[in-house]
Amino acid sequence: MGMDTRWRKKLVCWSDAPKQDGKILDCATGTGVLAFEFHKQLGAKSHITAVDFCEEMLEQARKINREASSTKNIHFQLADIHQLPFQDKTFDVCSIGYGLRNTKDPIKALKEMARVTKPGGTVMILETGDKPMFLLSPFFYLYFRYIMPRIGSWITGQKSAYEYLQKSSRDFPSRRLLLKLMKETNCFSKCEYKTLFFGASFIYKAQVSHPKNNS
Repeated sequence: MGMDTRWRKKLVCWSDAPKQDGKILDCATGTGVLAFEFHKQLGAKSHITAVDFCEEMLEQARKINREASSTKNIHFQLADIHQLPFQDKTFDVCSIGYGLRNTKDPIKALKEMARVTKPGGTVMILETGDKPMFLLSPFFYLYFRYIMPRIGSWITGQKSAYEYLQKSSRDFPSRRLLLKLMKETNCFSKCEYKTLFFGASFIYKAQVSHPKNNS
């Protein structure tokens, strides 16, 4: 129902990204939807880099960008979030939307995101929840377990991908458990989150520590 679009808008608004000449890195960008939202809100003077380890996804992102009414100034680059090819303290904001749960090593991925972000900058995460509010849990379970895979199969022909989404969302920590994971990196001075649609998803915001605050 378009809720994910509104959630991405909220993430960008909450990121405190500079309106002028801000440097943004979007990891696991897929088809670039979150990178496009940063560009939409920050404008043409922003410098946005979007990376993904899958070249086919990046080609789709580039195609969408080329076919846009006005081509956006976004640099799409092949890169693995576990080993980002950027210097330390390069970006004002580093983001990832619905991708952290799919990484081989979430802590290493978080450390890499923090490494390439300037001290005082923010790492922003949009991720699904594992346990919605108690009264709504049965409805979320039925939707993710049965309805969403069927709809996804009708539209894309890839039912298994939507079954995987349900499993990966269920197994990945959310709320304070993910905040705990973030704090274990010793890279952040402040970590917080916002609940979306009764726990269907969450936005996490982590401020990168200044060097003197790192362990």
